[in-house]
Amino acid sequence: MIGKLTGVVEMRGADHVLLDVRGVGYIVHVSERTLMALPGRGEVAALYTDLVVREDLMQLFGFPTLLEKEWHRVLTSVQGVGAKASMAILGALGPDGVSRAIALGDAAALRRAPGVGPKLALRIANELKDKAPALMAVVESAPATPAPAGQEPAPTLPAVPPAPAIPAASNAVSEAMSALANLGYAPSDAARAVAEAQAHAPEADTPALIRDALRRLAPKG
Repeated sequence: MIGKLTGVVEMRGADHVLLDVRGVGYIVHVSERTLMALPGRGEVAALYTDLVVREDLMQLFGFPTLLEKEWHRVLTSVQGVGAKASMAILGALGPDGVSRAIALGDAAALRRAPGVGPKLALRIANELKDKAPALMAVVESAPATPAPAGQEPAPTLPAVPPAPAIPAASNAVSEAMSALANLGYAPSDAARAVAEAQAHAPEADTPALIRDALRRLAPKG
């Protein structure tokens, strides 16, 4: 299975790019958000990929980070969510936005994606709420690394990417959730509280996130 491609952008379509990898052209479907972030024609790009095989069709879907690829896998596990709907959701919200929406049970946010109605949005929020904590704790979200200028790109299979610098905000989320788990809070409750705290203060450090989350978890009344 092809897990990552690095190649030259030969063509950009409305929802896909054609990557030339050592003379072999791969059509990779991407979200609108990813398409806007990719380099122009003739430049090198790298994408993590997921191959969908059907009786009469094979399609590659591309993602700039492993976190986004993992969210695509989880989203498409929900009945009624195909690859197209998943890409629409990721394109509208991004992986961090999807994490917050599902942790908070915010079906209205999921409905911002084209083609996602209220029933499907509610089903996604309900079915994935217990999976959000694990994905929110994923701090490895560095983009796929393209080949250096002048070096011929080559296709690669799934591999451990170069060690990235961990974004401070993502690291704070992971550490805050770990601290709450150590205090005995359920993962779903911890994820919801941390997501609310981060939405309120996106640049908050770990101690600030923990304090805010604890206030939100405190019994009301």
